[in-house]
Order: sequence, then structure tokens, then C-alpha cells
Amino acid sequence: MITENLAGVRERISQATQKSGREPDSVRLITVSKQVSVDRIEEARAAGAVIFGENKIQEAIPKIEQMGAEGISWHFIGHLQKNKVKFLDKCFDLIHSVDSYELAEKIARHCQSENRVQRVLLQINVSGEAAKFGMEPGELEERILDFSRLQGIQVEGLMTIPPFDSDPENSRRHFSRLRELRDQGVKQSGLLLHDLSMGMSHDFEVAIEEGATLVRVGTAIFGPRQATPGGN
Repeated sequence: MITENLAGVRERISQATQKSGREPDSVRLITVSKQVSVDRIEEARAAGAVIFGENKIQEAIPKIEQMGAEGISWHFIGHLQKNKVKFLDKCFDLIHSVDSYELAEKIARHCQSENRVQRVLLQINVSGEAAKFGMEPGELEERILDFSRLQGIQVEGLMTIPPFDSDPENSRRHFSRLRELRDQGVKQSGLLLHDLSMGMSHDFEVAIEEGATLVRVGTAIFGPRQATPGGN
């Protein structure tokens, strides 16, 4: 079932890129493996999944230690508490959810102490939804230069989680807004903000049409699980 589901998601991504006139390899699939057993993740791996997304440090680390990283990549997509930064080690190729300057600063200091650079995305709350983590767009605009000056991290783009809506079209304006903020941030800071992490199982085609380069899909691959923030 996982193999068939993964193939179906890839086909949907291919159709969405064609519809929007984009190259097929311009969108990467994050297979969201939160609350999924290692056996089932291994099944997805065997079916060709190469990037896995986890949203809790305490769940992710044992999986990564057991599975390793040969031929695959691990991304952290959930809310990252400042007191968990010390557990990051070198586990994640990309952190999608840097939701404040203070968190970015802490990650930067931690990575400097380990003499490495961590790739990150800045999480923006484009909808203003109180239940969502992320910076307000105005905070990004005010502090983008501060982010660009941090040593120890490399800001590569933006991420958002719009309010859930059964009609994906209602998410389009939020995806469009994130793209606009990305383009504006590039002009302001000179940062190469090439990535847009947006779109989940129910709305990733619309996100792709609005410029997503990373889509976070779990439910459409592994089936329903208990809902938690971070993208699925």
C-alpha cells in the first residue's frame, strides 16, 4: 500500500508541475514519517522515498540512529523548542521550522560551537492564526537582515502551515503570500531564499502551482494518524 501511495503522490506532483509549467525536479517530496514505525519507513525507503520529515526530536533521534542516513535525508519539520537545540547534533539536513530570531540565534551559537553550519527555513505565520507557530510577516521584514548576519546557520527559504481547509483553493492566497515574502526578502537581504516549504497531503498541488519547492506529505502515503503540528 505504501509503495502504491507513494507512486500516486509522485504522479500528482508531476501533474502539478506540468500544469504550472515547472520542471519536474523543481519540487522535492518530504515523506512525513512522524508517528510511523521504522518498518513502515523502511518500506517507503525501499519504494524510493529519499527525504523523511520528523516533528519531534525525541521520536526522530532513535529512528535516525537505527536507520542511518545512507542514501536518504532527514528534515525536521515540527516546532523546535529552544531547550531541544542541544540535541540536534548533525541529524537533520534541513530544519523547516525556525519560528523566531531568538531560536535562530540559539541554533547558530550551537552550530558554531560544533564548527558546522545548519541549513534552515524560517517559519512564517502568513494567516495570523493564533494556533500556529511562526513569525508574523512584519517581523520577517524587520529582521531579515539580522538573520542574514548570523553565523552557524544558512537561511535557505521560508515555510508555512496555512489553516486547514477542505477546499485547497482557500489555501492558495497563503501560499502566494509566502512566495511574495520570499521574493521581497531576497531583495532586502541578498539571501538566496530559493526554498518554499508549503503544501501537505490535501493541498500540495495548489502549493506547487504557487511555487512550492518542498511539499510535506505523510497521510497520503502512510494513511491517517493522530494530528499534530508540523505538516502532513
